Amino acid sequence: MSLATEKSYKLKHLYVEIKKGVCGGEPVIKGTRISVSLIVELEQLGHSVDEIVSMYPHITHAQVYDAMSYYYDHKAEIDRLTEENKEAYWLEKTKAEAWRK
Repeated sequence: MSLATEKSYKLKHLYVEIKKGVCGGEPVIKGTRISVSLIVELEQLGHSVDEIVSMYPHITHAQVYDAMSYYYDHKAEIDRLTEENKEAYWLEKTKAEAWRK
């Protein structure tokens, strides 16, 4: 595949979707509220795909692998979403708001 063709090629992820109103518009496993960032965090904590499927028996191995593939195709975006979901991020972001005083 030439570089020009490669740049115009967009990989489709059969098991990942972004739907308005679901998990704040984050990419999720289709038909669930399980975000790609959650799958990535579990994997980074050392959980195997088998363990993740055991924790969430309504998803399949293929869905978990596709979520991880989506992560590697959109790493910067998912890393940003993961960081924005951390408590420290929100504490810092809202420190000047009236309700925090």
